[in-house]
Amino acid sequence: MVKAHRGEVLHGILLIVLFSCSAFYIAEFEFVKRLSFSPLIVGIILGMLYANSLRNKLPDTWVPGIKLCSKQILRAGIVLYGFRLTFQQVVAIGLPAITADCLIVAGTIGLGLLLGRLLGMDRDTTLMTSTGSAICGAAAVLGAEPVVRCEPHKTAVAVSTVVIFGTLSMFLYPVLYRADFLGLSDLQWAVYTGSTLHEVAHVVGAAGAMDAAGGHVADAATITKMIRVILLAPVLLIMSWALARCASRSGMATTGGRKITVPWFAFGFLGVIALNSVLQSLPFIPTDGLKAVTDGINSFDTFLLTMAMTALGAETSIDKFKQAGAKPFVLAALIYVWLLVGGYAIVRVLL
Repeated sequence: MVKAHRGEVLHGILLIVLFSCSAFYIAEFEFVKRLSFSPLIVGIILGMLYANSLRNKLPDTWVPGIKLCSKQILRAGIVLYGFRLTFQQVVAIGLPAITADCLIVAGTIGLGLLLGRLLGMDRDTTLMTSTGSAICGAAAVLGAEPVVRCEPHKTAVAVSTVVIFGTLSMFLYPVLYRADFLGLSDLQWAVYTGSTLHEVAHVVGAAGAMDAAGGHVADAATITKMIRVILLAPVLLIMSWALARCASRSGMATTGGRKITVPWFAFGFLGVIALNSVLQSLPFIPTDGLKAVTDGINSFDTFLLTMAMTALGAETSIDKFKQAGAKPFVLAALIYVWLLVGGYAIVRVLL
């Protein structure tokens, strides 16, 4: 029985691996590259296509394998994400950019919670949507999912809002840059782009277009974005504490309710950043060799995160999207306006 159960779990995992490999293949299509859709985004789309077509034709015994991908593999992917960052990058960009990131992340989550309450939305969808917009798009949504412990379709809805408004910004910002509409310097544009766009891929795409137009934006914009990624760890810790406190106030704690969920993977994420920072600073380690290793780890990590996204998509049907309604997208649109206007004001004041 144990062997049969393990085999069934393996079937679910292999299904997600197959979809993830397809996501990587599709992400290399030229029109997909132009949209800057990463394999993560393609993966959740494939998962949702599966959920709304073949899902009922495959054994339910495969579901535990799919859930394993959206839980344990997700946590491993978030930890390894730290190999993309170093603390040296944080120091290099300077205090104004760090301050801008902190203000925008805190302001986005705080405003998102307020707007969600005014719109009558449930707390979980509000938190997931706000976190995705505030920090690093789909990766932040994935990171928040184990802490919020929401239903998979709410995670998928939050990711959808990131895709829509992040992609819009990726095309809008270069147009504004070329028109010199906002009157920002290249450094200001770099910090504005890195601190307000949703996905890392969106920042790279928008800043790359600005560089192609004669600017010098891409490097500083990417580092600014990575500082927001680092903020994921403290945000998850604060979020866990706040959710436990809210549950305690509502009386859930006395009825076996919520305790503080310590997101250990967030500490692992910071630990990997620290390890990468040390490795990058050691003079006796060959730079080319270290880059080859970290590139390999980052590629493997992207695959793990794609598996997690695909698994979440596989648990999301159109009916669940209908259940969520239009409010999450209204919330994301209002947050998007804040990022455009509020982010601009913060950058003008600080830089």
